[in-house]
Amino acid sequence: MLAEMRIQGLGVIDDATLELDPGLTVLTGETGAGKTMVVTGLSLLGGGRAEASRVAEGARRAVVEGRFTAGGQALALAEEVGAEPDDDGALIAVRTVSADGRSRAHLGGRSVPVGVLGRLSEATLAVHGQNDQLRLLRPADQRALLDRYAGDVVGKPLAAYREVRAEWQRVSAELVERRDGARRLAQEADMLRHGLTEIEAVDPQPGEDRELVEQARRLAAADDLREAASIARAALAGADDAGSMTDPGALGALGLIGEARHRLAATGDPELAALDPRLGEALAVLGDVAGELSGYLDRLDADPERLAVVLSRQAELKALTRKYAADTDGVLAWAEQARERLERLDTSDEALAALAAHRDELAVELAGHAAAVTAARTEAATRLATEATAELAGLAMRDAVLTVAVSPRTATGPDAADAVVVDGVALVAGGDGVDEVELRLVPHAGSAPQPLHKGASGGELSRVMLALEVALAGADPVPTMVFDEVDAGVGGRAAVEIGRRLARLAASHQVIVVTHLPQVAAYADRHLVVHKAGDGGVTRSRVRTLADGDRIVELARMLAGLDDTDTGRAHAEELLASARAHREADRAGGRSGAAGKPARKPRKAAAKAAATG
Repeated sequence: MLAEMRIQGLGVIDDATLELDPGLTVLTGETGAGKTMVVTGLSLLGGGRAEASRVAEGARRAVVEGRFTAGGQALALAEEVGAEPDDDGALIAVRTVSADGRSRAHLGGRSVPVGVLGRLSEATLAVHGQNDQLRLLRPADQRALLDRYAGDVVGKPLAAYREVRAEWQRVSAELVERRDGARRLAQEADMLRHGLTEIEAVDPQPGEDRELVEQARRLAAADDLREAASIARAALAGADDAGSMTDPGALGALGLIGEARHRLAATGDPELAALDPRLGEALAVLGDVAGELSGYLDRLDADPERLAVVLSRQAELKALTRKYAADTDGVLAWAEQARERLERLDTSDEALAALAAHRDELAVELAGHAAAVTAARTEAATRLATEATAELAGLAMRDAVLTVAVSPRTATGPDAADAVVVDGVALVAGGDGVDEVELRLVPHAGSAPQPLHKGASGGELSRVMLALEVALAGADPVPTMVFDEVDAGVGGRAAVEIGRRLARLAASHQVIVVTHLPQVAAYADRHLVVHKAGDGGVTRSRVRTLADGDRIVELARMLAGLDDTDTGRAHAEELLASARAHREADRAGGRSGAAGKPARKPRKAAAKAAATG
């Protein structure tokens, strides 16, 4: 979870530190105070897009720093990129945006690509805003939401489906290519066969061109090499017509060392005798070198005919490297690729029939996986609809019903080319299966189910999204959930119940909420407020944690600006007490997001809370 966040030079926030509760943290403040910058900071920590316009006027850069209490997945990521957790296991993530728009990211004291912070966010942080409500209207996002809820029940058959689909598409495309391009493919096959014939006639070997260069160099310079090696060997072993041991000038290095050992041994002095092992080691090394030089001289070939053969072979290989690759290894690689390509260019009736049969086998296998995905989604859709509908009942939508429809996408027109037959019906085999998923809402008794974009108002859409998030809480591994004014368009009793549901969600997740509703803020475990102040014509904002007394003042301000009246403060105190009673009742009953009737609240406070919507 996110334990702490510091923001510097971001928008109107000059320097602010947010200490976040493991449960429910709410963030409030007047319009324009900078609440949005907090969400922007969270987005930057999550690898979001950096914009120079977000840097405070006059500041060189904006810095957002987050301290994450890391779980196993986050720590594995840190190890992968070489980031170092703190002594207490926490991970420090930092995002810097300069005034010219350049961005840098750090994790655990190490500079990392911004994408690493994105991966950290996927494991630790989920930000939900009003844009998420709009995404909830898109069919693809509705399908993704259902799959997220279902987890491996859908994930495993869907992975198998995608694997088979990729092979099915490849084979289908190859069959079409062979059938439609028979003449072109035949010409390509002729060119490949011609090239392979040329290469096989020359029969190049791996690395042969490099070996021939070395051979040619030695053969061309054989006399000079022989002279150099002969002189070096003589320097070590002495001349072949060396004189007696009494003639040091005729001795090589080996003879001189032998003479030195003989002289030292003859002295009988222990100190001089102690040098003998070292001379023996030198003698052994020089003897090995002399032997190798003799072997080199024996192998050295000065045959002009051999040089002509090497040069002729080089010419043959160059003829290949000019046409097919830069060296013989590349020519051999081209030949291997050509053979593989030729296998796919067979346009005979037998080859086409075999390929079509393989495609049909894959289509049958694909249909089986598609049916398994559909069955798993249908079962999960029933459970999700039941749980979300139960949550809506507690969000002042008691008669509302949410349905999750899973239906096949029938292949018609252009889609028929990419279709698979499931239970006798041709369906579009998309990357996510053959299903369409649609969320439908019955807002009140007697109305017909309508797609969300037709049947839900803004306030209802906020409650539907929250109901779905509560239903998904048990299946969602992300420990921290951020809600940016998802209560927009909501008031009265619905606002109270949204606050209560967020508090229940905070029993299993860290929840951070940016809100303008006092009914929601009253349920916070920790209440942060963004306040602004002018200094010389420049507006700057800070964030502070409210104590109980300050919370009453802030809640009263949110209650239609009644912070300076006794009535407003009394109302805020009553609202806060009511929220605490709700939380204690829910926690005592082990409620962590399950649906059901909310506990009865004091009638007077309930009436006042509903009136402030």
